[in-house]
Amino acid sequence: MVPPPPTNKPHVCLSTILIMSSMALIDAYLVEQNHGPRKIGICIMVMVGDICFLIVLRYVAVWVGAEVRTSKRGYAMILWFLYIFVLEIKVYFVYQNYKADRKSLDALARKALTLLLSICIPVLFVVLVAIDHMEYVRAFKKREEIRNRLFWVVVDLLDILDIQANLWEPQKKGLPLWAEGLMFFYCYILLLVLPCVSLSEISMQGINIVPHKMLLYPILSLVTINVITLFIRGGNMILYRDARVSGILIGKNVLAIILKTCSFVQYRRQLQSAPPAFGVELQKNSVAHARPAPPPQVVMQDQTPLPEVTTCEHT
Repeated sequence: MVPPPPTNKPHVCLSTILIMSSMALIDAYLVEQNHGPRKIGICIMVMVGDICFLIVLRYVAVWVGAEVRTSKRGYAMILWFLYIFVLEIKVYFVYQNYKADRKSLDALARKALTLLLSICIPVLFVVLVAIDHMEYVRAFKKREEIRNRLFWVVVDLLDILDIQANLWEPQKKGLPLWAEGLMFFYCYILLLVLPCVSLSEISMQGINIVPHKMLLYPILSLVTINVITLFIRGGNMILYRDARVSGILIGKNVLAIILKTCSFVQYRRQLQSAPPAFGVELQKNSVAHARPAPPPQVVMQDQTPLPEVTTCEHT
């Protein structure tokens, strides 16, 4: 299968550089956490894995670049899924190495890992959405409304990464093993699924995109992020006395619950008031389209014999 020619080569290069640079930095963490002969083996394994991933990325990134000016984001979802799937596996091994080596309290390196993920993952999502390349969205107001909705996705990604970062950053008292595993893989699933849901909404809307009808992601994020992470942080703070719980993000989740609930209520009221007027407009349009159809046939039948009669009378 020959890949289609890319319509935006800078977009392909930017996404490829961003993905491979983040992979290389995570690989550096994996290599530095091992010593002796094992370090060489880990280095060879990550190099082989990166080469295989680069081969797959060579085709997927080109397909993503080919659809960047269209309303479709199917290959962007595939690329996102592959990237998060591989990246989070590497992050899991880095986290396990930090957990096994309790004596290593290099807080700067752990904070740098959190910073790396909080920059690369949201930036890649923004690059894959490519709002500025949506040529079919010409209205500035509509484009800004789409950008505002995608800003919530970026904030939710940072929220998920903050919960995940609590697992490898230095802590006085660790969480139970089952709680740590549950938190990590819950965040893993959210990182895989939720951005793909947002990209699929853009694809499903098509050229005539209506931002206020993109309700699937806000509903899922309300339940899976704003509500559940509120309980996760509250449980860590109350039950395990975790001082690293972010009070700012707790406030963000409470505020997001209030705002999203209000927007859902307003949208439902608008739907309840819209159908009657919308039905009247449809009836008017159907009558308007039904009336003009018969007259041309009648006029054509009446006009065809008239010229012959007039000519006969004059002769």
